[in-house]
Amino acid sequence: MPIEILMPALSPTMEEGTLAKWLVSEGDSVSSGDILCEIETDKATMEFEAVDEGTIGKILIGDGSEGVKVNTPIAVLLEEGEEASDIDTSAPAPAAKDSAKEDAPDQDAAPEKGYGRGESDANDTGKSAPAAPKGSDGKRLFVTPLARRIAADKGVDLTELSGSGPHGRIIKADVEAASAGSTKAKPAESTQTASAPAATAAPAAGPSADAVMKIYEGRAFEEISLNGMRKTIAARLTEAKQSIPHFYLRRDIELDALLKFRGELNKQLEARDVKLSVNDFIIKACALALQTVSDANAVWAGDRILKLKPSDVAVAVAIEGGLFTPVLKDAEMKSLSTLSAEMKDLATRARDRKLAPHEYQGGSFAISNLGMFGIDNFDAVINPPHGAILAVGAGVKKPVVGKDGELAVATVMSVTLSVDHRVIDGALGAQLLSAIKDNLENPMMMLA
Repeated sequence: MPIEILMPALSPTMEEGTLAKWLVSEGDSVSSGDILCEIETDKATMEFEAVDEGTIGKILIGDGSEGVKVNTPIAVLLEEGEEASDIDTSAPAPAAKDSAKEDAPDQDAAPEKGYGRGESDANDTGKSAPAAPKGSDGKRLFVTPLARRIAADKGVDLTELSGSGPHGRIIKADVEAASAGSTKAKPAESTQTASAPAATAAPAAGPSADAVMKIYEGRAFEEISLNGMRKTIAARLTEAKQSIPHFYLRRDIELDALLKFRGELNKQLEARDVKLSVNDFIIKACALALQTVSDANAVWAGDRILKLKPSDVAVAVAIEGGLFTPVLKDAEMKSLSTLSAEMKDLATRARDRKLAPHEYQGGSFAISNLGMFGIDNFDAVINPPHGAILAVGAGVKKPVVGKDGELAVATVMSVTLSVDHRVIDGALGAQLLSAIKDNLENPMMMLA
């Protein structure tokens, strides 16, 4: 029976994507691991690989189609001995949305076979797959070629398994789970299911689009459709603001010692073509503070808190149409020059939308710096599941009162720590912000 290739979930937040370009044509033979097409997600353009070997029988969604929902059939793959005439043409091919007003295809009407982001058997090329088995009712069991081979090698009875792949298909994880114990074992969760969380639409936050447009009838305006990134930002931040009990802690940080130290370091680093920014120091200060106040290095995990050991710090990077938060992992262990080079690389590739998912997922803490735009202070929204985010304002000259009561002028930066009260209590958040302040006001300590 022909296999339907489904629109994959290529990032945890992806609910729909744009099928940018097919790299194969109808009639082409493909093997596991071959690149089928390029897909634009809410974050980046990524390549989609074949899971099974076969022949491309029909392409259902054409180049440039936008708004293709995850799990929507995009093509049909023919297995050995099958022909294009075997494709069921009784049901119309699904269509991608042409505008926000069109409905997505009905995913509940998906056929019995298909794959999206499944397993690869690229390492098993050259072996022929065993014949497809049949269940006790005489019907064919749908099994990936790799799962068949593993079952044959390990002596697993496929008729005893229930598939966890798309539409009940038996995949590698099911066979491996069965071989580790009883063939009656509960099927392992499929790769596709694990990587594609349930779609969560942004809750209604005001009047409908039609109601708003009626208000502005007769006024000149331009209607701008939301792209995938904008929709994701809207949904995630609405959810964050409504579901996370934020509280805010504010401190002023004097930067004169840091600015002087930075200038001295940059002179010494000129020969290496390294120029440290204030933001590099902020990243390092936060990473070290998370080690000092280790209970604050934590994330919310639904029904528990995960306390992290490394300081994985995310930094917001503005790009056209949205933002990324690439993560600097093990930031507490890296030198300032290493952090600077890594941040520049991540920011450049973020603006080109070339980051891989693992480069912008994770972390326990984030930094959002709007100081370069002249913003004195602001409150940032926590990016779940992070426990906190630091909003950084501009450094400005202000009068300050010294320890001995004398009046002086200092460069002062205002910061606000937004904290998830489920993860971090007030006193703990205050300790974390105090540690960040101490690191920035005594920059040489960060090199000790």
